[in-house]
Amino acid sequence: MMHRMGLSMGEVPDVQEVTIKTPTKEITVENPEVAILEMHGQKIFQVTGGNVVEKAIEKAITFPEEDVQLVAQQAKVSLDEARAALEQTKGDLAQAILLLTQT
Repeated sequence: MMHRMGLSMGEVPDVQEVTIKTPTKEITVENPEVAILEMHGQKIFQVTGGNVVEKAIEKAITFPEEDVQLVAQQAKVSLDEARAALEQTKGDLAQAILLLTQT
């Protein structure tokens, strides 16, 4: 009957883990059971059981090289120190320069 309706269902054997990634976190399901329901050419995955582990993802912030050079030049520090100050100030050039020049 399911076949006549265009439905098919099966299981994915020997799944070790399923990972779901979002911009802010990563969810891992260890040793899950995974079933696939295929309906009208689309696949629906059902993940059940297993140990669920969630972890936050921290994105590395990158800054234009011109900004790093400007901060380094204005504060008279190395490029690495300028980059660290920009990371600490979340890219605020003036605040990074002030941070590096205040002692």
